[in-house]
Amino acid sequence: MHSLYRVALLPGDGVGPEVLNEAVKVLKAVESVNGVTFRFLTGLIGGSAIEATATPLPAETVAICNNSQAILLGAVGGPKWDSNRPEARPEQGLLQIRRRLGLYVNLRPIKVLDSLANLSAIKPALVKGTDLVIVRELLGGIYFGNPRGIFAKNGERMGVNTEIYKEHEVERIAHRAFQLARNRKRKLTSVDKANVLETSRLWREVVTRVGASYPDVALSHLYIDNCAMQLIEKPSSFDVILTSNMFGDILSDEAAMVAGSIGLLPSASLGERAALYEPIHGSAPDIAGRNKANPIAAILSAALMLRYSFHQEAAASTIETAVEKVMKQGFHTSEISGRGRAISTSRMGTLVAERTERLLKSQANARRKKAK
Repeated sequence: MHSLYRVALLPGDGVGPEVLNEAVKVLKAVESVNGVTFRFLTGLIGGSAIEATATPLPAETVAICNNSQAILLGAVGGPKWDSNRPEARPEQGLLQIRRRLGLYVNLRPIKVLDSLANLSAIKPALVKGTDLVIVRELLGGIYFGNPRGIFAKNGERMGVNTEIYKEHEVERIAHRAFQLARNRKRKLTSVDKANVLETSRLWREVVTRVGASYPDVALSHLYIDNCAMQLIEKPSSFDVILTSNMFGDILSDEAAMVAGSIGLLPSASLGERAALYEPIHGSAPDIAGRNKANPIAAILSAALMLRYSFHQEAAASTIETAVEKVMKQGFHTSEISGRGRAISTSRMGTLVAERTERLLKSQANARRKKAK
C-alpha cells in the first residue's frame, strides 16, 4: 500500500539549509525503493524569517506545520541578530513553534558504536557500549517562566529569569520517559537539583510517585552536577536520563563529546499530535555556505521522524546502518579527525543516500526470494 507523508521543512539559518538538503536526499532514497511519497512544504523560521517578515515565526510557517504530519528543522540563530530585542531573536521562532504545537518531550539519543569509539573526546574504553537517551522536558522551566527580563531597581540593572514547574508537566514527561525505558533496558535516571531548588524537590517527588506505576523499571535519582561527572566517567552506565528543560539542554551538549561530535546527534520533539525533528547543533555561521557542515545529525533526525511519526522502523534502522557503514569506512566531515581526507556536506549526504538505497534494495530482494 502506497503511503503519502506530508513533511514541513524549516531550513532556518546558517548551515541549516545545507544539512537539511542532505536529509531530504536520504529520504528520497527511501522514497525510490519503499513505495512511499514525501510531500515537502518549506517555511521560514528564525533569522531568515526575521529578514523576510520581521518575525521569527511567520503565520504562514505555522499554517504549513499545522498541515504537516511532521517537521524537519535545520538550525536557527547567529550573531547577526544578537542585538535584537528578546522577542525578535531567531531562537524565539523555535521556542514558539514548540509551544504552539505542544511539543513537551525532547528525545536525544546518544549511541557510541565500538567501531566509532575513537571519535570520542573521551578514552574509547570509557565510551564503548554507550547507548542512552536523554528525555528533556521542553515546555516548562526557566526558558518559559515569568517574570523575566532585565529591570532597573535602586539605580542598578538586574536580570530575572523564573523557574516554574507544574505538577502535571512533570507527570506527563515522566510517564513518557518510563514508557521509553520499559522498551529499552528498563533503567531510568532522573536528574535534578533537589538539595537546592524547590522546583527540583517537586520534580523528584512527582517522578518517584509516577515510578511506582512502573515497577519493572529501576528508578534512581542524581543531582545534575553528579550526573554531569558520571556522564564523562562512565557514560555506558546510563539508559534513560529524565530531566528538566535547562538541565537537558546542558547534558545533551555534554553528551555530544561522548559521541565525538555535536554534528552526529539528532533529536525528536514530540507532543500528543505533532512532532519536530532537528539536529542538536546550532547554525554554525562560521562555516555556513562552505559545504563543510556535518549532515549526519540532520540525516539521523530524519530517521527518527520515520520511526516515531511514520512508524517506518525498517527504513529508520536502515538509514542508521548506512550512516554507521559510511563512517566506518573512514569518511568524515572536517570537524572530526580521522584517517583519510575530510569530505563535504553534500558528499557525505550522497554517500549515506546511496548506501541507504543499496541496503533497502537488498532487503527487498531478500523478501522477494523468501516469498517464492
